[in-house]
Amino acid sequence: MSARMTPTPDQDTQAMLDCLRQIVTTTLERKRRLGQYMVIWQNNTPVVVGEDAPSELPKIVQQP
Repeated sequence: MSARMTPTPDQDTQAMLDCLRQIVTTTLERKRRLGQYMVIWQNNTPVVVGEDAPSELPKIVQQP
């Protein structure tokens, strides 16, 4: 087996990643303060978290 190498992003790419992380963190914190639920990815499946979260996520119908 070979070890998986993760390339080091260049300066512009790293700045974009940092900005996206900051926006996501800010948005999730705002939703938490407002008491809104959020959808996260866990164990290869979407999961809803929060007091007002629906009991099930709606199924997305994919058309052929």
